[in-house]
Amino acid sequence: MAEQEQGAPNRSGRRTLVRVAVPVAVVAAVAAGVGLVPALASDSGPNLPSVTAEQLVAKALGSDTEALSGTVQMKADLGVPSQLLGAAGGFAQGVGGSGAPGGSSGSGGAQPQAKLAELLAGQHTLQVAVDGPDRQRIGLVEDLAGYELVHNGTDVWAWDSSSNEAVHLKAPQGAAGKRSERPSVAPVTPQDAAKQFLAFASGSTTVAVDGTMTVAGRDAYRLTLTPKGQGSTIARVRIAVDAEHGVPLSVQATAASGGPVLDVHYSKVSFDRPAASVFAFTPPKGAKVTEHRADDVPAGHGLPGGTSLGKPSGKPAGGAPDVQVTGEGWTTVVSTRLPLDEVSGQGGGHGAKGGPQGALSMVKAFGKPVGGGTLIGTKVVNVLVTDDGRVFAGAVTLPVLQHAAGVK
Repeated sequence: MAEQEQGAPNRSGRRTLVRVAVPVAVVAAVAAGVGLVPALASDSGPNLPSVTAEQLVAKALGSDTEALSGTVQMKADLGVPSQLLGAAGGFAQGVGGSGAPGGSSGSGGAQPQAKLAELLAGQHTLQVAVDGPDRQRIGLVEDLAGYELVHNGTDVWAWDSSSNEAVHLKAPQGAAGKRSERPSVAPVTPQDAAKQFLAFASGSTTVAVDGTMTVAGRDAYRLTLTPKGQGSTIARVRIAVDAEHGVPLSVQATAASGGPVLDVHYSKVSFDRPAASVFAFTPPKGAKVTEHRADDVPAGHGLPGGTSLGKPSGKPAGGAPDVQVTGEGWTTVVSTRLPLDEVSGQGGGHGAKGGPQGALSMVKAFGKPVGGGTLIGTKVVNVLVTDDGRVFAGAVTLPVLQHAAGVK
């Protein structure tokens, strides 16, 4: 198979391993819920020892390599209107206009969730560095501008060069290194994307090792996930798993309607430990800095990799809407409710001179009427907003959303 990206690999003899305890139950659940195809088909890629699908899933989920750096190329074509991406990021952040991250006050384009949501459309290049659960840095390279998201211990910095605005979060002692089950808005690395798709594989899925390939100059196995049954808008996901380290190097998803919808892969990658200076950040001179208390941020703040820096709580913070999850696997549906002022347009949704401009009004402008409400349909993600302001979303078909909402 042709090499996906030609990169100059850094093959230092020194390996940096940070042990991560992956519960055996996680691997067992995936193995029990999928149809495992054991044979490794012959391929024109590198000649690697045969492995079963079960072994490769366990290798990817249980990889003990957490120190790496590299360049990630990402292309997404979900069909989501660009006007909704920023709003989706702020909504997922969980606080509307309260001054917390994702709100509308003070820090503009530096807000992490709104910025990461933009990755769901178009092509992007990111510089990534990781050193265990306490240190990550992601730099988004754009035309004439850039964006940095840096996590170093209990400090999180986000900086937007176009506006020279920064957001700083200081987490409480003991919060660093804790993990959250809430995924970030966008899968900014192949590891993020692979973990999310492999979590779906605990449902009804055919999993096969169907060849080998080369990604960023490294030998890899190709793992293919194919949903069984109906209801999912995803037809197939292919994950390249590094033969030596078990780290996912690329993820490609294809829509049931045809055509690729997500391609995230390393074009360059090194498994050497990044220097400590990589994770040091000082706001540039003249930058406008917005400080946030950790109490303002719900656990699982949405950092890549699921690192939790917020205050643990069983309730949404800052007036955030409660989020429910129904279904499982490929037909999982996430639901919530729009704030009352967003449904009625009474409140922060007013325009400067015009009438109400609530979220429900915006949804109806972009969506189409269906049984039970309004549908915003894309190649992958479908969102049903009922007339009473309930929101149901997932990579599922409309009938699945209507069933979850109890409407026809």
